[in-house]
Amino acid sequence: MKYLDVIGLQKLQSFMQNVDCSDYAVEGILEAYSCKLAGNDKKLSRSLDQEVAHDLSVSPEGVVLSASPVGPLTEAGSRRTLIYLLLTMQHIYPDYDFSLLRAHNFSKETGPDKVKANVDTLLLETTKAWAVENGKDSTFSDDLWSAVDEVISMYECDIYSYNPDESDPFGEDGYIWSFNYFFYNKKLKRILYFSCRAKSKAYEESDDQDDSDEGDRFFSMDM
Repeated sequence: MKYLDVIGLQKLQSFMQNVDCSDYAVEGILEAYSCKLAGNDKKLSRSLDQEVAHDLSVSPEGVVLSASPVGPLTEAGSRRTLIYLLLTMQHIYPDYDFSLLRAHNFSKETGPDKVKANVDTLLLETTKAWAVENGKDSTFSDDLWSAVDEVISMYECDIYSYNPDESDPFGEDGYIWSFNYFFYNKKLKRILYFSCRAKSKAYEESDDQDDSDEGDRFFSMDM
């Protein structure tokens, strides 16, 4: 997988890294990758393909397991799609191991319009912050989806969402909502990953107070 340095996404990515939305802060990632594999990605791809094929062969429910959000796992193309999703996450979150995830950890979305509606609803406060910073000539939603479509042609994509696990970056405490979408364009051989999560400021303040209280107790013991 190769990170694509796309000018149209850079401003949006920079803005979404940390957006103050009054009661919470939004942390976003918007990155595009080529699906061309090389080096370690090729090795990991072969290993994952063998593991998924093995899971199917030894399972008494192999027929059931072969059906999945990415397509029948008995087909190499479907397994390849799953591997692209896993490799994308591994590149973005290198401190975590996603090799044990399987197709059931993902869902296939019905289309871009539903995804856009969900994102626009969750990022309503982010839209206001964008207007303050960039003026009101165009909305955050317009700029966002225009950039996404230019990079990935989203109406030609299969769109998947990731269902978080407690052991990954999205299982941390204090987050009130999150979304994780993969726009996969087979023709372009590209994936665009779009993720946002909202962290409660009240939780952060409570956590900071707990740390302060703990420090005070240690200080008192030293005295």
